[in-house]
Formats: sequence, structure tokens, C-alpha cells
Amino acid sequence: MAITRQIEIPPGVDVKFDAGVLTVSGPKGTLVRDMRFPQIDLKVEGGEVIVSTASDKKRFLAMTGTLEAHAKNMIRGVADGYEYRMKVVYSHFPIQLKQQGNRLEITNFLGEKQPRVAKIIEGVTVKIGNDELTLTGIDKEKVGNTAANIEHATRITKRDPRVFQDGVYITERA
Repeated sequence: MAITRQIEIPPGVDVKFDAGVLTVSGPKGTLVRDMRFPQIDLKVEGGEVIVSTASDKKRFLAMTGTLEAHAKNMIRGVADGYEYRMKVVYSHFPIQLKQQGNRLEITNFLGEKQPRVAKIIEGVTVKIGNDELTLTGIDKEKVGNTAANIEHATRITKRDPRVFQDGVYITERA
């Protein structure tokens, strides 16, 4: 039971597969990813990316879906990009956000004296509004991980999270 998955390449996006490395370039930029996996073939032909396997083992069938998803995310990223919106929530102590290079400083969180720090991964742009953040980039993984870093930096421990709901939370993914 061989399986084949096809991903259509939209106009304006260029896809190359050479020596196990998939390179996708489009109007927003270029993404490169190692897509090697045993017994799984990946090729670019006729305006499509084709991921296939001759094996019927669960492991290889699952991995074809994973590689297909990675390729789709790369194609969508270079064509449209990804955007995450985050909301700053506080009740007593107003939270201030400052971007300094590749770090986001969260000051006055729950009235703490020391600022909390979240890492901004390279390739992600952070725009700070009044009570919201907008993260944009072409790599879905990097944008999502940066949002997770920010959410994790404002995690509340040793207090009841139902009472203390302060933090920076993801509200929208696009």
C-alpha cells in the first residue's frame, strides 16, 4: 500500500529539492529545510511537490504526512507569511513591554521588581501596540515558538491562576 501526497505550487513561488534539502522562495523570502527520511521520496515536478513512500509501515505513512505539512507551511509562509496576535492582560499592575534586540522585556508583571525576559527568534518581527503584540514572519515554527516563549515568560506559579489571570496570551493565528 504505497502512499503519494501532492502539494500544488502556487504562481510566484519557486521550489527546489536537491540532496535532501527543500528550498522554497517566494515574494516574502526564502526558507530552507532538511527533508531527508529513509524510504520516503520527495520530488518537485510539474508544478507540484510529491511526497511518496513504498512502505506500508505506520511510521513511514505518518512521516509522509509530516513532510507534506512542512512543505505546505513553507509554501504558504513565503507566499503570505504568518501572523500571531497576542493580548496583554492585567488587573492591578500595568505590564510594560520593551523590545531590546532579540529579547522582549516584560516589566512590572504582578508588581515584580525584576523584568521577565522572552527570547525573540531570528526572522520574527514583533510590533508592540497598546495592549497587544503582533508577531509576523515567514517561518510558522519560528513565529509559533516566539509566541510560546512570550506566553511562557508570563507563566504564573505559586498563585491560583483562576484569580491571577495576568499575562500575555495568544488570541489569533493567521
